[in-house]
Amino acid sequence: MMVVREQTPSEALAIVPIQFFVPPSQQTTTDADSEPTPMLQIEGARETTPETPKQLQETTPKLPPAPTKIHPDAEDAAALLMMAQTAAYVPKTDPGMPSFSLGLTDSSQEGASTQETEREKSPETATMLEQLDSLVQKLASSASKGKDESPQIWRETGGESSAKFETPGGINQIPDDMKQKCYIWGTRLKEDAKGDTDEYEEMCTLIGQGEYILIRMHLASLQAKSDIESQIVSAICLILNQKNEKRFQEQIYCLPPDIVSMALSDHPRGEFISPKTNKEFRVEAYPSFIEFIDRKKLSSHPYIFAPVCHSGHWWLWLINTRTRKCQILDPLHKKAPSDERKDINKFTGYVFSRLITYAGGKPLEKGEKEKEIKAPYVKISGQKTSYDCAIYVMKWLELIELENIKKGKYEWDNWTQEEVDHYRVEYASRILFSEMNTQRDRAIRESSAIRLSKPSSVLLSPFCQINSADIETG
Repeated sequence: MMVVREQTPSEALAIVPIQFFVPPSQQTTTDADSEPTPMLQIEGARETTPETPKQLQETTPKLPPAPTKIHPDAEDAAALLMMAQTAAYVPKTDPGMPSFSLGLTDSSQEGASTQETEREKSPETATMLEQLDSLVQKLASSASKGKDESPQIWRETGGESSAKFETPGGINQIPDDMKQKCYIWGTRLKEDAKGDTDEYEEMCTLIGQGEYILIRMHLASLQAKSDIESQIVSAICLILNQKNEKRFQEQIYCLPPDIVSMALSDHPRGEFISPKTNKEFRVEAYPSFIEFIDRKKLSSHPYIFAPVCHSGHWWLWLINTRTRKCQILDPLHKKAPSDERKDINKFTGYVFSRLITYAGGKPLEKGEKEKEIKAPYVKISGQKTSYDCAIYVMKWLELIELENIKKGKYEWDNWTQEEVDHYRVEYASRILFSEMNTQRDRAIRESSAIRLSKPSSVLLSPFCQINSADIETG
């Protein structure tokens, strides 16, 4: 028995059982006394059914013993399929009405089959019969569970969602559409009836040397064409320093920019005596940020990569603690753009030397020379806009190889603007889905609830590049 749908005048949907039997000449059975089987019959049809080469009856059939195997003629099988599909058809005028397809042949194939009365059984017919037999078994199995039984809906818990992303590949194993959802959830500011926003909501707590907290306002700076907050750069430094890779465990330490940023706010033009406090720089003056420095790596790693931000612009210091040589990668400038920047660089070099000494390492210079540390600029292709400097600095933390700096120049294939925009989406998920984030399960749960306007199949296409500018975060 097969159950299909039929539209009737009295109700939107009716269940129409179709029962079919095969002439004795086509049956294969081990029972020699099997009774002759009647022709194909349909029960419950309320509309006129087109005539087929086999006569149809609208009487309620009795249930004789079913044969062990069915091999009807091609025209019988085609007629059966045609009627089953006709009965299952639901007009598309009502978008809310459920429907399903038998997934068999189209009407043109059915018509051709009904006109061939003597053709032998073909491989296509056998395939259709196998599909039909499988469908009937599934329908029968479903019916046995009861008509009123509701389907079970599986729901993820936070832990189950989190477990899906605990893979050796890390962030690269997270589906692109999930990164997209995370970006929308993390960077979107919401406004209540009073006009207040949720910009101060805690979104992320990274556990490293201490608890580094990010609020929504920090993540919102990853929106398209926005200047990125220093807390985002610090978070990436903390995450990279914990990566189980030789580059970060033995060679390069990424110095979070918090203390340097605070020092530059107290010494805005690179003055060694602060006009605000009337004191020289001291590491101990910033106890809130000392805990986020890994003193062991700062004093032992041969290289220190240190992001610096001043007046909204980012650049990167490359420090060789063995040779005491320093260089600067600036995504916008090939040399210091002003005398003030030269003074800021001298003061910044002094801050780095003091931090290394505080951690137990040797200063970059001794005595008064510590205030005259030089750092030549490396010529490198960089940003194409006025707001992407932080993206370049964060990516350079992972990519720059010092041995490739030759004659004061670094040759590399710069990114397209679309790629740079896409990194904003990537960094949101790298931070919120980091295993260092104690609120990771919440980030996964909230991100999963986001519904994208673009189909996921489009998002996952290798020809589709999702950028931060493609997303409305308002």
